[in-house]
Amino acid sequence: MTYLAVPIAAENLEQAKEFVKTALAAGAGMLELRTDYLENLSVPMVGKLIADTKTAAGRKLPVIVTCRDKQQGGAKSHPLKLRIDVLAGALKAGAEYIDFEYDNFAAMENQEKIRVALSQSGKGRIILSAHNFQTRFENIARLYRRIQTAHPAAIPKLVYTANHINDCFDAFDLLHVTSGERIIFCMGQAGLISRVLAKKFDAFLTFASIDEKTATAPGQLTIEQLRRRYRYDSINLETQLYGIIGSPVGHSLGPIVHNACFGDAGADKLYLPLLVDGGGPEFEKFMGNILARKWLGFRGFSVTIPHKENALEFIRQKQGFVEPLAKKIGAVNTIVITADGLLKAYNTDYAGALDAIASTLGSKAGLKDMPAAVIGAGGVARAIVAVVCDAGAKVTIYNRTAKKGEKLAAEFSCCAAPLDELRNLEAKLLINCTSVGMYPDMNASPIPKQYIKKGMVVFDTVYNPPETLLLKQAKDAGAKTISGMEMFINQACGQFKLFTGQNGTPKVMGEAMKSAL
Repeated sequence: MTYLAVPIAAENLEQAKEFVKTALAAGAGMLELRTDYLENLSVPMVGKLIADTKTAAGRKLPVIVTCRDKQQGGAKSHPLKLRIDVLAGALKAGAEYIDFEYDNFAAMENQEKIRVALSQSGKGRIILSAHNFQTRFENIARLYRRIQTAHPAAIPKLVYTANHINDCFDAFDLLHVTSGERIIFCMGQAGLISRVLAKKFDAFLTFASIDEKTATAPGQLTIEQLRRRYRYDSINLETQLYGIIGSPVGHSLGPIVHNACFGDAGADKLYLPLLVDGGGPEFEKFMGNILARKWLGFRGFSVTIPHKENALEFIRQKQGFVEPLAKKIGAVNTIVITADGLLKAYNTDYAGALDAIASTLGSKAGLKDMPAAVIGAGGVARAIVAVVCDAGAKVTIYNRTAKKGEKLAAEFSCCAAPLDELRNLEAKLLINCTSVGMYPDMNASPIPKQYIKKGMVVFDTVYNPPETLLLKQAKDAGAKTISGMEMFINQACGQFKLFTGQNGTPKVMGEAMKSAL
């Protein structure tokens, strides 16, 4: 069993009561009372806090009392003696667990009072914790063994900052080769997945905050996000994993729509945001880490900016299957790992974009000989250019890096022009394939509004927000618009079919997107 623990980081007892009430209503399975946040901290105050918490719970609810050292993430600089007194007093007051820093516990003069309190408690346990807020531990397995040796009955807790998602694999490996009660995860955005996957590894607990304001560590999800977006309650050892590879991915609605559909289909699958910073080498290292650990259970990926071309090259190097359409486009947005480890690559952007455009124009035939402007030359642009060129449109690619635009244009036998040539725009169809205007930079547009004319069709592949500044400007100018949400749902349904063998449900995806946005 993996407890879903919610930290209560209150400055006074009244605020703590409100936080406890909210956490219980949200479904907390355990509470961590962060007493280092309390003003005028005292042992009697902590005793009252524990009593109030137990009363509010009205049921058997485990409580951890933590009074964190300032150097390891504590909120206030309480003296070491007071902190030890608080932890000893917490055990006497009925706390099931206390959390104390391993580095401080290692000093013999600090151990005696805590050991005596533990022996007198009967049921109280100690969590011995180590934190690294800068980077990975030098040798996490050795540190784990040292904690076990220092106090064999302790629950080891090892938490470090992942500066890249590839840093998470130290934590996963340790979880894989150990068992029993242990707490191991990573902080930071790159480490977010380790907080979710704690339950898959049967870790002792994972943390989730009441809301974003009350988070007590970088990358901590809210309890609502963990339970609803990431289907925490249904995660188990056999859960198959999927995710979106990209940078950035925090804005992505992929986890929301795919997890909604997994839930609707009753599938034991989970979809995660996979922040893979860097270029081809970092992507290759990430995929190598995944493929070397079949026990993680990853079976497929969506791929977005900037890795669509990196993904194609990687699959080619591994001699995996690449569908002919993806070869033609020169980019993939979907990777499937079969049960026997075979890699397969696809591109569902093409069909997603074609369906979105055709539904607005009335048919694919409406693209024949239509002057079209495509802004951008990345992975999404490759699929869009393939779509409109195949349909017979007269395409011009506008890109910030002229040579990249010219290279893409040469591959599809169309034209290219620098961005400043947009002032002479005569296109009937304008398609933005850049990330300009994407959340959180929602006040940006890829082109000046005066370039948009009545009668144009303007398609923005950005889907968050659903109506970008570009689309608002297009409506104001009297142009028809196509939202990136249409393309996103279309391509996501295609991916869902590749992941599960079942058709995706546009209605479920659409409702999930609207609710999130």
